[in-house]
Amino acid sequence: MSVTLIWLPLIEEIIKLKFKPGEKLYLAIDRTQWSDKNLFMIAVITEKRAIPIYWQFLDKKGASNLAEQQALIRPALKLLKSYELVILGDREFHSVELAKWLLTKKVYFVLRQKKNTYLKEKGKIYQKLDSLKIVSGVKSFLTGVKVRKEKGFSQGSIGIYWKRQYRENKEEQPWYLLTNFPNLQEAIKAYKKRVGIEAMFKDCKTGGYNERRFQSFHRKSDSIGLINRYCLYILILKRSIN
Repeated sequence: MSVTLIWLPLIEEIIKLKFKPGEKLYLAIDRTQWSDKNLFMIAVITEKRAIPIYWQFLDKKGASNLAEQQALIRPALKLLKSYELVILGDREFHSVELAKWLLTKKVYFVLRQKKNTYLKEKGKIYQKLDSLKIVSGVKSFLTGVKVRKEKGFSQGSIGIYWKRQYRENKEEQPWYLLTNFPNLQEAIKAYKKRVGIEAMFKDCKTGGYNERRFQSFHRKSDSIGLINRYCLYILILKRSIN
């Protein structure tokens, strides 16, 4: 209740100040372990960081399911209906059911796929993504494909990107990206922004934003504690950008 009543009106005003109606907003969904709590969040990417929009504490350990993902995304879609939205998700959010649902909401999406996901190109048999011959530094965009055998999805494309390997910077696996963007460049540009939510989590857990007075909060005030913390985070982020 606190997130809905207190945070959403606040973040709506912040976004109005920073973004113009109709502007493209990149929203990352992610889950992290926050002390003993399973924190599930959607955040808007800005300046290589992220600002939380809505979050929930999952009453379980491990990955989220489709119903929980929809429940997280809905408030953000309602709040930001004046903008062009792009949903970004890592391999936890690879399901074609989520992609189908996002299509009905008329938003863009880039969802990273697991390497053992099955793909069927026109005129070919199903094969796993990691069976495709991909080398470092190569990009590919597969259109008119069907993803997943048992729950086939043919309303998107698969973008494949494996960053060129350098001694200091090695990407262990290619990105397999399920997207409804019309080209690979937009899909890669969008997915690269997803790291902003990871940077935000790291800042809040280990950076200067991890104030002692916010390090411990009881279950009844979990959301209030996070609201306090994120208000502080936004203030410090704004100062550092300016």
